[in-house]
Amino acid sequence: MDTIKSSKPKSLFVIAVIYVLASVLGIIVYLALPFPFWLALLISDVAATVFVFIFSLVFGNASVYDPYWSVQPIVIIAAYAFSFGMTPATLLLIISIVYWGIRLTANWAFGFGGLYHQDWRYTQLSRETGKMYPLINFAGIHMFPTLVVYSCVIPAVYVAVEGAAANIGSIIGTCVCLGAATLQLFADMQMHKYRKSGCKGLIRTGLWKYSRHPNYLGEILMWWGIGIQAVSVMPARWWLLTGALVNTLMFFAVSIPMADKRQSKKPGYAEYKAGTRSLLPLPK
Repeated sequence: MDTIKSSKPKSLFVIAVIYVLASVLGIIVYLALPFPFWLALLISDVAATVFVFIFSLVFGNASVYDPYWSVQPIVIIAAYAFSFGMTPATLLLIISIVYWGIRLTANWAFGFGGLYHQDWRYTQLSRETGKMYPLINFAGIHMFPTLVVYSCVIPAVYVAVEGAAANIGSIIGTCVCLGAATLQLFADMQMHKYRKSGCKGLIRTGLWKYSRHPNYLGEILMWWGIGIQAVSVMPARWWLLTGALVNTLMFFAVSIPMADKRQSKKPGYAEYKAGTRSLLPLPK
């Protein structure tokens, strides 16, 4: 076990196997359920999450779950496109989600140090919640994000299932998605370059000169882009924008406050915060 956890290549291989098995389990559960597609997908998604959670306990590392956020949507949209056919609207959604998902997964893999490495947020939650952490781990770190991403990707699933025709809204939404993922790409590249230089303070270059969370902005815009693509071709299903809204609220209520709290411990943070915006990379 220690040999696997201390080796990044071995750790990545183990996680890849876990996710292949989780995907197979999810598909088997989905096909076995006699429910409407949206409910069967939800249950199979939860089953796959529980499977990944078990291995996060085995390795004592909640970061086993981290790739789920970016891998799950690719698997889901690809499976539905294969099952219901490739319309232009579905193709645009696949392009959006695959580009975003591959980039985000690659960024995670680049920064992943092995199964000894755990996201700082989980370690902080463990310290702050004590005996409640096992519950927080399951409900907050694993299940809640799965439900959020499910609500974000379900609009794309509806488009695939109903074979909706593409329109100008599909193109606009695709541009939003591609722009959002590219924004994240540049933000992450700038952060990696900054850390590689040996600097450990507050980054004040590139997009980060004006925005404290440009990567979060990209993640928020990504799912509004998916929602726009879906609702533009199915206006009667306006409620499919709920996923993008929930995702946005999650970042404002949880992710941004946690990141700001951590950054506030660094020298010069008050000045940095006063001179930058939370999300928009524009001069203040």
